[in-house]
Amino acid sequence: MVILTKINGKELMINENHIESVEETPDTVITLTNGHTYIVQESIEEILHKVIAFNRVSKQRLRETDRDSRS
Repeated sequence: MVILTKINGKELMINENHIESVEETPDTVITLTNGHTYIVQESIEEILHKVIAFNRVSKQRLRETDRDSRS
């Protein structure tokens, strides 16, 4: 899950696997697979970097868990 900032300044967590699309109109609008939309302060590029970072950490944790379970 990635933490983003709504247009009103409040934070929200979004499951990156449920993001269907992200548009800048010029506000950044995220549409989820369930049809819900959120307007956030972050740019498309910032969201992309957050998703990549989250996935990188998740994969690292899986590798560590797998390595620990083999020990």
